[in-house]
Amino acid sequence: MVVLGRVGAPHGVRGWSQLWSFSDPPQGLLQHRRFEATRRGQRLVLEIADSRMQGDRLLVRFVGVEDRDAAARLTGFELAVPRAALEPAPAGSWYWHDLVGLAVVTVDGRPLGRVDHLIETGAHDVLVVQGERERLIPFALPQVVKKVDLEAGRIEVDWDAEY
Repeated sequence: MVVLGRVGAPHGVRGWSQLWSFSDPPQGLLQHRRFEATRRGQRLVLEIADSRMQGDRLLVRFVGVEDRDAAARLTGFELAVPRAALEPAPAGSWYWHDLVGLAVVTVDGRPLGRVDHLIETGAHDVLVVQGERERLIPFALPQVVKKVDLEAGRIEVDWDAEY
């Protein structure tokens, strides 16, 4: 399963919720209508009945959720879909979740660690690499990231191991 977003606080009194989308653009999450939702061991299926953008916020109303109290009970649930439900990434791009866990090595073969997660900075996405210490490596193609090999489970970077 791939987590695509998280249910935020209720919006209004008619069962709408804010959604924190992990898609780029945020509306990409709306390509899916049905989600497996999990929160601290709880599982349920949520289906989007209606959606809209309000400014830069994504708002949704789930099937069967008719008031603010019902929407509030969904706050914090993570929304996931099966990996097979995602379209293939375009050539030369990757889903972030496919990069997490990959080994990161320098162009001369020195291991730096594994991708723990990524962060978005505006200029470049950044690989957070955990090894003997944490490293923040810009995911800049082709200046820094020379090769991403999902099958081999590694990313090759032009990066000084002392950084």
